Amino acid sequence: MDIAVRAWLLAQLGPTTDTVDLDARYARLISARAVANEVLAERRAKLLADPLRMTVDGVVTIDQSNNLAGLERQIAALVDLVAPDDLADGESTNLVTAPLLRARRGR
Repeated sequence: MDIAVRAWLLAQLGPTTDTVDLDARYARLISARAVANEVLAERRAKLLADPLRMTVDGVVTIDQSNNLAGLERQIAALVDLVAPDDLADGESTNLVTAPLLRARRGR
């Protein structure tokens, strides 16, 4: 993973994200967008595993539903973002070949 990809991932996931974990995921997934999507999906799953709202009458109320909505918006926004390792518009990894034919002149 190069510096631009790591910087983009840290901008999307936060500066405290473990870079060793990001390197391992990038080696496996080979896409910055896929790494970001996987990390955000794990964070979303962790929030869903616990109750989103908890109230202790007269003491405290904890509500994680806004955090969940924010993560879902961030996951949806990944589609529109351009990652540094994405192909530029019009680029393709396909190789196109065509045979060269001699021009025939009519008589």
